[in-house]
Amino acid sequence: MLDYTPKEMKQRSALVVNPAKTCQPIGAMYAALGIHNCLPHSHGSQGCCSYHRMHLTRHFRDPIVASTSSFTEGSCVFGGKSNLSKGLEYIFKIYNPEIVAINSTCLSETIGDDIGEIIKDTMPKLPAGKIVIHANTPSYSGSHITGFANMTKAMVTYLAECTNESKNSTVNVIPGFVEPSDMKEIKRIIDLLGVKYIMFPDTSGVVNAPMTGRYDMYPSGGTKVNDIKKSGDSQITVALGRFSSRDAAYELEKKCDVPSIVRKIPIGIKAADELIMSVLEYTGASVPRALETERGQLVDLMIDVHNHYHGKNVALFGDPDTVIAMTEFLVSLGIVPKHILTGTPGKAFEEEIGEILKQAEITDANVASGSDLMKLHQWIKNEPVDMIIGNTYGKYIARAENIPLVRVGFPILDRVGHSYFPTVGYVGAIRLIEKISSAFLEKYDRECSEEDFELVM
Repeated sequence: MLDYTPKEMKQRSALVVNPAKTCQPIGAMYAALGIHNCLPHSHGSQGCCSYHRMHLTRHFRDPIVASTSSFTEGSCVFGGKSNLSKGLEYIFKIYNPEIVAINSTCLSETIGDDIGEIIKDTMPKLPAGKIVIHANTPSYSGSHITGFANMTKAMVTYLAECTNESKNSTVNVIPGFVEPSDMKEIKRIIDLLGVKYIMFPDTSGVVNAPMTGRYDMYPSGGTKVNDIKKSGDSQITVALGRFSSRDAAYELEKKCDVPSIVRKIPIGIKAADELIMSVLEYTGASVPRALETERGQLVDLMIDVHNHYHGKNVALFGDPDTVIAMTEFLVSLGIVPKHILTGTPGKAFEEEIGEILKQAEITDANVASGSDLMKLHQWIKNEPVDMIIGNTYGKYIARAENIPLVRVGFPILDRVGHSYFPTVGYVGAIRLIEKISSAFLEKYDRECSEEDFELVM
């Protein structure tokens, strides 16, 4: 399909070809699903909500539930206040969630609907004890990562409370835009440290809920509203991912005076070490034997496979927080990230990647933020690589250039298991090494000459 992508690169200022991102409401909807008994609500047309639900459903292979204001032509002209107000009344009457999390769309943002005021006017009509929050998420700016960050910040703005003069020993963890399996793994690591924590949002047990034989509109997972309220009394907030988690952590620090630290998503040995040491620094706990064992196994595996990676160049694309952590991990394995790209805008991405490459003494890599997959493909055509690491949309480039693709990130639409197997922590790093090594070796086995086809590799 992409065999005729031109090798010659030309400056494009108003044209995106094969975007490397999707829109804000998708990220906001995913964040909202991380609240227990929450129904995400899309304030816009039915088509917008259907697309967002479909995209998340295809990735997680679980039914994603959300409601919509169902804009019509009249709503587009006169605004969607009536649709939203009446819709909230019916949502609580029919579906009975504990909380509704509203995200805006291009349409409602262009019209200029003041969702906050609409909520205030509607609350007296709603059942006692019900909660409504909202985040502004116009699709024409940022990306799904921006939407996730905005909705997570809204959780703090609407829900977090400071009830005590002195802080308790709890640690807040904002996991970033990662898989539910990754959130579960982060919780397991902190449990092993013996630390009391509050994670929000938490989609584990929601979008990877088990098959029980009956339908639960609100699965057992997700962060309880009361726990988010208590986050204002915690001693520290650990935000994982600058782009997806920092804003919420800073908002909590501003609102409730909870200190915050921002770390990378814990992909790879260095980032996992940083997460664990950051938690221990504030709690005084010690590293348990179980984590020491897992780290030792990871180091052993890194040594076992280092010869497979010598001289290998890769192209890496996806969400900025994931790509930053993956770049650091690849460098630690001896792999050279040659082309590094994200669709999410932000010069901070290029700065962080630049610092990682500088420390590794890599001077000839291509790095871009707010870019697209056509640029990545043209980079590859001009400077070929041995592997592509990214989401499913990279498969067309991989096919055109006969390069193996290791699927990491969002969305993954043509493989299964990512909702259940983590890529964070030491266990996740071991899984990533297995995937990367298998892809390299399978290509070698498939294409090598008869005399080089070996049993032991």
